[in-house]
Amino acid sequence: MQQRQLGAGGPLVSALGLGCMGMSEFYGPSDDEQSMLTLARALELGIRLFDTADTYGLGHNESLLGRFIEQGGPARRQQMVVATKFGIVLQAGQYERRIDNSPAYIRAACEASLRRLGLERIDLYYCHRRDPAVPIEEVVGAMADLVAAGKVGAIGLSEVSVPTLRRAHAVHPVAAVQSEYSLWSREPEGGLLAACAELGTAFVAYSPLGRAFLTATVDTAQLADNDFRKHNPRFAGEAEAHNRQLVAALGGFAEARGLSNAQVALAWLLNKAPHVIPIPGTRRISYLESNAASAGMALSADEMAWLDRLFDPAAVAGARYPEAGFAGVERG
Repeated sequence: MQQRQLGAGGPLVSALGLGCMGMSEFYGPSDDEQSMLTLARALELGIRLFDTADTYGLGHNESLLGRFIEQGGPARRQQMVVATKFGIVLQAGQYERRIDNSPAYIRAACEASLRRLGLERIDLYYCHRRDPAVPIEEVVGAMADLVAAGKVGAIGLSEVSVPTLRRAHAVHPVAAVQSEYSLWSREPEGGLLAACAELGTAFVAYSPLGRAFLTATVDTAQLADNDFRKHNPRFAGEAEAHNRQLVAALGGFAEARGLSNAQVALAWLLNKAPHVIPIPGTRRISYLESNAASAGMALSADEMAWLDRLFDPAAVAGARYPEAGFAGVERG
């Protein structure tokens, strides 16, 4: 597995991480035993960055990861870089959320995450979403206090604008910015990727497979009732039909090269810039193994340009979230 640096002076991590969210919610039923086997296989494949958040499954996801770490003991812990997040407050059974960035909440959320994970230190701690009513300097100041106290190794931000990143970085080095980035979600190319490179900040790309739509394996008619994609604009009606044409073209490109759609989509990200670290999520070992094989796959300049043109942002139909999902996302 290739390695990439998690921020200037930060640890080396695998070029691909593992997003753990789907092991707890949003994508239909999950199975803890299957998830534990997938986590173990990820380590065997050289994956070192494991991404969770306090809100995933209302704490279940952190607890699951904590049990996995505990079962493997100190040797397993030493192999893993654990990232988690604070800031989104959910109620059971509801998609709507509120955002809390207050210093008191940050401190309390960190302690709760440490308990669920069974750790003394969180390797990378993100502000998951921004509350514009709380100055970013105040947010980062509280996070920097956690670093000074030894409870957090490095800090990150999620779904922020370039000005917010620069203001935050002036207070304390920001090791990573995490935002949605994939063939069909290209907003970071509007300046955020370049700003991260300038500041020595890693860019962690979540949903790099378009919530699996880019893989051509999703049957929207069969999605479970608790699968949030049923309410995602890109997965519905005319938008879905239009986007399936793009995915079909991607499939032809991949097949001609003996690759899967997912492998092409991940290779495209990895070839975009050396500071990009995709974190595809999966509960299945077969998908995990296929994804891991994409690390190190080279795409030519002509192939990259063809994929860029195919998934020109103007060619993609539908917003990447329903409106409630944009709470705390800094757009533009």
